[in-house]
Amino acid sequence: MSSSPSATTFPAIAAAIGVSVPVLRFLICFVLTIPISFIWRLVPRTLPKHLYAALTGAFLSYLSFGFSSNLHFVVSMGIGYGSMVVCRQWCGVVTFFAAFAYLIGCHVYYMSGDAWKEGGIDATGALMVLTLKVISCSINFNDGLLKEEGLRDSQKKNCLLYLPSLIEYVGYCLCCGSHFAGPVYEMKDYLDWTEGNGIWSPSKKQPSPFGAVARAVIQAAICMALYLNLVPLFPLSLFTSPVYAHWGFWKRLGYQYMCGFTARWKYYFIWSISEASIIISGFGFSGWTESSPPEARWDRAKNVNIIGVELCKSSVELPVHWNIQVSTWLRHYVYDRLVPKGKKAGFFQLLCTQTVSAIWHGLYPGYIIFFVQSALMIAGSRALFRWQQKASDLLKTLLAFTNFAYTLLVLNYSAVGFMVLSLHETLTAYGSVYYIGTIIPISLIVLGSTIKPAKPARSKTRKDQ
Repeated sequence: MSSSPSATTFPAIAAAIGVSVPVLRFLICFVLTIPISFIWRLVPRTLPKHLYAALTGAFLSYLSFGFSSNLHFVVSMGIGYGSMVVCRQWCGVVTFFAAFAYLIGCHVYYMSGDAWKEGGIDATGALMVLTLKVISCSINFNDGLLKEEGLRDSQKKNCLLYLPSLIEYVGYCLCCGSHFAGPVYEMKDYLDWTEGNGIWSPSKKQPSPFGAVARAVIQAAICMALYLNLVPLFPLSLFTSPVYAHWGFWKRLGYQYMCGFTARWKYYFIWSISEASIIISGFGFSGWTESSPPEARWDRAKNVNIIGVELCKSSVELPVHWNIQVSTWLRHYVYDRLVPKGKKAGFFQLLCTQTVSAIWHGLYPGYIIFFVQSALMIAGSRALFRWQQKASDLLKTLLAFTNFAYTLLVLNYSAVGFMVLSLHETLTAYGSVYYIGTIIPISLIVLGSTIKPAKPARSKTRKDQ
């Protein structure tokens, strides 16, 4: 009996581009989110759009991961919606801990980090995005009970006064496959977009998405080409090999940089495709620039600024350029909410936020270490920046370059833990360069707390006043 064409074609294509068949199936469905999102524009408002968003998202999930994936999504969505119906006053807290607990359980059950590391795929990546969506929706519904004068600007913008209908909720969660890789967005924005309110009102000028989509697709193709060409040259297995052990310090450090640099192009590819999908649907539109003539902004679709990451001037700026929408989510729903009223945020809030991010990725030692490292990296960069602000022009330039070099060094050193995941491999790689990416940030934090930048001298006239 002859096999079906797909049974022989899929493995051949997968082998040609160096991925597994399940990953190839996911990539095909992921790219299909672009035409599916375009068709959304042609669907009548409002209920048909919600139905289309929900059904296409569920169908793509089924094709990518199988029937069980949608069952996992139903559990997570059930936690969020159920808590909003039953206990509005506590729905944000209940959903936060219950949805995270379920996500962690799936991470452990599927050993998702090991699967991703070995080139496999499962539904936990999409469940990660969905978890953030259901949590933010519940918290915003909870915020709708609070007095407006006590809310921050982001809370005022996103709070929900009324419970979304079930079909609105499912459409928001699964919209055209946007749960595959993000970006994360708010329920209020989704409802405005679907109903044609705000900047999406038919009475207002709407931009053509095709130029921005073309740029995102071209960017995705370049990113994938770079990744496929670089990844065979810098295998992670080398960190525990005798070859790596015999290299000198600078060569090991350079190899760590190249491994981190290589891995990022995979994420750049994924986020470029998701950006194209959100833009072509129209949802990515976020208003017009004030330039003449005005240009369309697509900030809601953007998840990464490649140049901003690779040439980042300071570690503090990294969240502004990398995984942008998740970084925004962490700020609004973790970092800001841990700051007591009338107080300033400090290292505690930063460490808690990075810990939540680590747990969200999975309970692997490499993830935990990476995000603790990133908290140290940002805190060290802040110390450098404080000195830089008070320095003379020449010293300011030197400190600016130091901050740039420090960010490159510590980011790629720390990223090894995120890539190899295991405690042994992480510590082996870090130890091979004498823990330089840990010692430097801690040293800067200590020095920053003891050596305060000099305050600018006040003039005698001002003193007399």
